[in-house]
Amino acid sequence: QVQLVESGGGLVQPGGSLRLSCAASGFTFRNYDMEWYRQAPGKQRDLVARITSLGTTTSADSVKGRFTVSRDNAKNTVYLQMNSLKPEDTAVYYCNVTRRLQDYWGQGTQVTVSS
Repeated sequence: QVQLVESGGGLVQPGGSLRLSCAASGFTFRNYDMEWYRQAPGKQRDLVARITSLGTTTSADSVKGRFTVSRDNAKNTVYLQMNSLKPEDTAVYYCNVTRRLQDYWGQGTQVTVSS
């Protein structure tokens, strides 16, 4: 079955960096677009970044120039490099894949940006 496991979250000061990882299994990873979402308390879950199966990336305006999504098909893993973090980036971050019209989510990893 499809499994997505996020890791790499934590507490970081404003201006700091974190790299999130999402390890995927149960499907042919290289064939699928992968996405990162985040959800802050009391807010909806928003798309942060997407990387297609061909490696094309897009990101939300709020993170452009600070966050970079990448993937390693040999390791079945997608990454989110987050630099110049701001308090408003505080959220639970989730990776997502849509396979056969069904959305799959990991358990999420908490990112807290605070001094």
